Amino acid sequence: MPSTASSFKSRAEHRAWLAGQAALPAGFRTGTARFEFTPREAPLPAKMALTVIALDKPTADFAAVFTKNAFPGAPVIIGRRRLEEPALGAIVINNKISNVCAPGGVEVAERICGEAARLVGFGPKEIWPSSTGVIGWGLPEGAMVAALPSAVAALRGDSILPAAEGIVTTDLYPKIRRAQVGEGSIVAIAKGAGMIEPNLATMLVFILTDLAVPRAKLREILREAVEGSFNSISIDSDMSTSDTVILASSGRVPCPDTAAFGRALGQVCSDLAEDIVRNGEGVRHVIRVRVTGAPDAALARGIGKSIVNAPLFKCAVAGNDPNVGRLVSAVGKYVGPSAPGADLSRLRIKMGGVEIFSGGVFQLNPEKEKALAAHLRSAELYQSAPPKDGVFSPPIDFPRHERCVEIEVELGAGSAGATILGGDLTHEYVSENADYRS
Repeated sequence: MPSTASSFKSRAEHRAWLAGQAALPAGFRTGTARFEFTPREAPLPAKMALTVIALDKPTADFAAVFTKNAFPGAPVIIGRRRLEEPALGAIVINNKISNVCAPGGVEVAERICGEAARLVGFGPKEIWPSSTGVIGWGLPEGAMVAALPSAVAALRGDSILPAAEGIVTTDLYPKIRRAQVGEGSIVAIAKGAGMIEPNLATMLVFILTDLAVPRAKLREILREAVEGSFNSISIDSDMSTSDTVILASSGRVPCPDTAAFGRALGQVCSDLAEDIVRNGEGVRHVIRVRVTGAPDAALARGIGKSIVNAPLFKCAVAGNDPNVGRLVSAVGKYVGPSAPGADLSRLRIKMGGVEIFSGGVFQLNPEKEKALAAHLRSAELYQSAPPKDGVFSPPIDFPRHERCVEIEVELGAGSAGATILGGDLTHEYVSENADYRS
C-alpha cells in the first residue's frame, strides 16, 4: 500500500496492488505446496503450506534477527547457528505448527532441511528452517518430506505473491512491500497477526534483494531497520517464541549507495510492520502513538508501548469511546515505576489533533468529546457485526484504508522520541484466540 493514507474498495483491487509489488529480485525463486495432515498431539484435521525460497546460488551476504523469548522454536535455534555458516541457499517455511519445544524438534527440522538441500542441490547447512503456528506440537515430518518435491518443482522467479500467501496463518491477507534502489530492488513479505510484541510477533519476515551489500554491512543495516519498525509495534503484548526476520542478498546488482539502501530497507520494514498491525487478529483500529520531547529514547518507547498495550484503553478505542482517562493513566502507570523522577509538568497529550491534557489537568468539553469520537470512527477498518450462534464472522479480507487513531504525547523534557504502533482489543480477538486450535 502507498505510504499515504490510501484506501482499497475491494479484495480484488488490493490483490492487484499486491501483484504489482511482487516481482522477485534477480537471483531468487519461490515455490509452495499444500497438504492435509492430522497432528499427533490432537485429533484435529489440519492443512499446512510448505514454502521454499531459494537463491539461484548460495550467498555469503545474509542477516537475521530473532525473538528474545527464553523458549525459542527449533528454527530459531538452528537459525542462530546458521548465522555463522559461510552461505545461505534456501529457506523452508511452514505454517500451522511452530515447532517449539517439541520432542526432537531440532532434529526433525534438520532432517527436513537435509531433504530440501538434496532437492535443490545445496549443502544441508545452507538451508534454513522457519516455522509458525501452534506452539507445542511437533512437525509432521513424513508429510512435509513428501510435499517438498512439489514445492521445489513449483519454484518460479517471477512473483513472491504465492510465497506471501503460503506463509500466513490467521492473517486475513498477504503482505508485500518493495523499494527500488538504483537498478536493484528490495522485496519483502511478512506473516503476523497475533502474539505480536516483537523484541524482536508470531512474526516471520523474509526480505530479498539483488543489491550487493556485504554481510557485515547487511547485518548492521538490518539491526537498525528492525529497531525502528518491528520492535516498535504491539498487538497484544505477547512476544512469540518464533519471531524471525531474514534478509538475503543475491548480489546480482551493484549497490550504488549503502545509505540509500539502508533508508529503503527501513521504509520497507516500517511499512510491513504497519501492515502486520493493520492485519492483527480482530484489529479494527490501528493506534499510532508519537512520543516527543523525552529525555531519552527508552522512556519514549516505554510510554508508547504502555499506551498501545493498555487493555482498558484498547477496549475503549474498539468501541469508538474516547475515554481518554485511560490514555493518561497508561502514561502514568509506566512513568511512575520506571522513571519516578520524570518531570511531567509540561506534558501535553492530543488525540486526533485535539488536546486532551496539559498543565497537569484534563482539557475536555462536549465539543471535544464529539470530535474525538468522530476521529475514532473515521479510523475504524470495519464495523463489528453481532455474533451468529455465538461466533463472530471474520472481518473483510483486505485493508480498506491506512488511517490510524493518532495520539501525540509531548513531554517537553528533552529531544528524544519514538513512534509506536498498536491495535485495539475487540470481541473478534477474543473469539479468534479462544478457538485458535479448533
